[in-house]
Amino acid sequence: MRKVVVTGMGAFCSTGKSREAFFSNLIAGRSGVRRITQFDPSSLSIQIAAEIPDYRPTDYFDPKRLDLLDRFSQLALIAAREAVQSAGLEVAEAERPRFGVVIGTGMGGASTFDVGYYNLYAKQATRLHPFTIPKIMHNAATSQICMEYGAEGPALSTATACSSSGHALGEAYHLIQLGLADIMLAGGADAPITYGMMRCWESVRVLASGNGNPVTACRPFSADREGLVIGEGAGILVLEELEHAKRRGAKIYAELAGFGLSSDASHMTQPTVAGPVRAIRMALEQAQVAPDEVDYINAHGTGTRLNDVTETKVLKEVFGEHARRLAISSTKSMHGHTMGATGAIELVATVMALERGIIPPTANYTKPDPECDLDYVPNQARERPIRVAVSNSFAFGGLNAVLLVRKLS
Repeated sequence: MRKVVVTGMGAFCSTGKSREAFFSNLIAGRSGVRRITQFDPSSLSIQIAAEIPDYRPTDYFDPKRLDLLDRFSQLALIAAREAVQSAGLEVAEAERPRFGVVIGTGMGGASTFDVGYYNLYAKQATRLHPFTIPKIMHNAATSQICMEYGAEGPALSTATACSSSGHALGEAYHLIQLGLADIMLAGGADAPITYGMMRCWESVRVLASGNGNPVTACRPFSADREGLVIGEGAGILVLEELEHAKRRGAKIYAELAGFGLSSDASHMTQPTVAGPVRAIRMALEQAQVAPDEVDYINAHGTGTRLNDVTETKVLKEVFGEHARRLAISSTKSMHGHTMGATGAIELVATVMALERGIIPPTANYTKPDPECDLDYVPNQARERPIRVAVSNSFAFGGLNAVLLVRKLS
């Protein structure tokens, strides 16, 4: 079976507008959570989010092109540009049919929806923007990236809520393994911080209020956790067949060696233990890695009461006694829950941790929970050699995606 490696990465989110800034802030434990500025949140009960600060689309795009780009597509393109640049990737015309794109998103063109419905219902508009449909489509980011780079190979979009970009990366991995592509741009993007979307999330009653201090609002695995924080952003990785990467002299950051996916087939919002267990075991089996060979877990770790307890049980079930030797952290404590982008953003963090031997902390951890009794790397980054790491994404609807990376031997 063909080996798949990571040769480029891009990240753009509340904790950094490049992968280096992103990882530096994670290591320092800096939170990107703040009061919402994209609209007036004063009528909301939850007024905080992990919002990209001082983002001006015209710094990155010609104003004429912005007519075709919802915010989520903008973020995807920015992260893709960094990934391509970091990979030193120049795809010859003859190679374009073997160069593909898979981008995941949970919400698609949320801001375009919000503006469109406001104009339609509040302003009684009789016509909407002519490019409304091309902007809101879940495949818009995939198509825009394909057009920007001339990618003519396999291309699709995945939409599995919080696992969307985990599944996107897994599908890209399989396409390369199966010989259908040599290079894939894969990851995810979401921009769900809109007035309408935040109103919807309020009703689910899983958001942290951030009363007193937004920076410490998200506290995964801590006994005093109160919920998740919505975030926005994008993460894109260049995946490449190993021999292809070697021939062009590419820097190899890690091998993507395993992908597991499963369905809980149980409940739309309440996770099970059995579903994620199957996904992790599938990733381990594909990579031919024993549980006790794993060094680090980038946890789904949303900061909700139920999710964190369930994930702890999952890790104990899969890893047994080795679970107590694992370093586990939730970077959502800093960049928030970026919905469909989260699996890719967290895989960037995982690959950089593996490459540099520095594990990002779980920030804002204040109080041990008897039901969450593993090593969550609280508050301080930790230097530790990592050979094998796992990144978990467990979505609403019970759709799970697990990615395993390791140093290339």
